[in-house]
Amino acid sequence: MTFPIHEQVQRIAEAAKQAARVLANTPTAKKDAALQAMAQALRAQRDRIRGANAADVEAAQGDGLSPALIDRLTLTDARLDEMVTSIEAVIRLPDPVGAVIKEWHQPNGLLIRKVRVPLGVVGIIYESRPNVTSDCASLCLKSGNAVVLRGGAETFRSNQAIASAIKQALAQAKLPEAAVSTIPTAERAGVDAMLELDQLIDVVIPRGGEELIRKIIERSRIPVIKHAKGVCHVFVDEAADLQMAETIAINAKCQRPATCNAMETLLVHERVAKRFLPSVIARLREAKVEIRGCETTRSMVPDVQPATEEDWFTEYLDLILSVRIVRSLDEAIDHITRYGSAHSDAIVTSDQSHAERFLREVDSACVYVNASTRFTDGYQFGLGAEIGISTDRLHARGPMALEELTTYKYVVIGSGQVRQ
Repeated sequence: MTFPIHEQVQRIAEAAKQAARVLANTPTAKKDAALQAMAQALRAQRDRIRGANAADVEAAQGDGLSPALIDRLTLTDARLDEMVTSIEAVIRLPDPVGAVIKEWHQPNGLLIRKVRVPLGVVGIIYESRPNVTSDCASLCLKSGNAVVLRGGAETFRSNQAIASAIKQALAQAKLPEAAVSTIPTAERAGVDAMLELDQLIDVVIPRGGEELIRKIIERSRIPVIKHAKGVCHVFVDEAADLQMAETIAINAKCQRPATCNAMETLLVHERVAKRFLPSVIARLREAKVEIRGCETTRSMVPDVQPATEEDWFTEYLDLILSVRIVRSLDEAIDHITRYGSAHSDAIVTSDQSHAERFLREVDSACVYVNASTRFTDGYQFGLGAEIGISTDRLHARGPMALEELTTYKYVVIGSGQVRQ
């Protein structure tokens, strides 16, 4: 018998709630054994996962998705290896559950401890990248949370194949298979049903385009931790090493342009623009990047398209870059404050005072000096993997990994005290 989708989703969430109670009290060794089984299952079922992904890629090409988005959903051998490596990295990380954040004695003799505990049931709604399925599953399992996953229609087959392997690993490790669940439909109704279950799902984390994030915030009855767009900047200061700046800019834009930590706007101080821009734009064009520039940029480099006001706000997720010449560090910071998304922003400079001002005054989740914004990533930060990059202030910010998947409770130990 097939139930309507809202009933299916409710049953999945109810099972996840029960699984979360088990996981919250599962010893670290047992969780790590399950993670090891997950890594082995992904290796063993590699061909089946690649076959499912090939079908998704073929469908995406038929639907006319951009090359950058097709790259984002494609599982190469290297990316499959990274999925396994990421799980193995999570195994090596300390278990946050039960960690004492702080403890103290009150004058009346009470011992008070602030202790990390899992969030409970985490709902994750995401687009494009199928590796998110295994990354989120491994992080939620290690942190004692059950997870309900709803990936995008464009990777439905890939996500189901990965989740199937993970469930087999959970069964092998004698943990509830409902600890990692997927919504069995790519239809929007599956998302709508999830967002109504505030008694069963404790937090929703959306990862995707601006439109998806906005719709989830508007419809959700459940608290949402936003993993919103990445309008990331690199500012080439007047005191920059220009060779270093060029290398960083090319990497930040071109290494994987369809990711949220890719540079979307290049800011260049006017005192170095004539020396820097022709060379870097030539290299960007060799990489097939379309340049949209301010009027000053266009006066220095021929055939640059004019940038509109909308361009400065845009997360392209593609081989498109906006370029603006600024007159000062102040103007660069003002631009980032006005147009940025509080994700990741970088300055290239050899002036320590400029670096310190940038780090202090740019209010983004991740700020960099002399490094590419592409490092904003849980694995690159040594966190094993990530649920995503939070641009919120509450309750997590930046790459969201094990500690960010916990909350805390107060454990109070007395010896008969009563309040006077």
